[in-house]
Amino acid sequence: MPPRYAFWTILIDHKPTAFRAREQSELLPTLAQLRRTNDDVILKWFSRGRLWESPDEERAVRDRRRTARAAGERTPHGEKRGRDWRPGGQHQDPRARFRKRAGPKRRGPKGRG
Repeated sequence: MPPRYAFWTILIDHKPTAFRAREQSELLPTLAQLRRTNDDVILKWFSRGRLWESPDEERAVRDRRRTARAAGERTPHGEKRGRDWRPGGQHQDPRARFRKRAGPKRRGPKGRG
């Protein structure tokens, strides 16, 4: 069963309408009625913030991305990121500044030692 944010929708003139359903067969009568009065009426699958031709197309793209990611291919922007990659300008661990540095042991404030 697809999640509730994945559904079939009818587009008129490439603009969304309120006609939505989980099963394509539920929208076919409405689609036939709308085609009588409008020239550009299409039925598309909406999932993951995009319109697709069918759920199979969306699944194929998702599987292709998963296998590419598992094989260690580059990101969509063309850069290869290693394990130490971090967002930001310096690409350093932000927690590193709180770690204690190695060196001579401190004995406490002066005069109490």
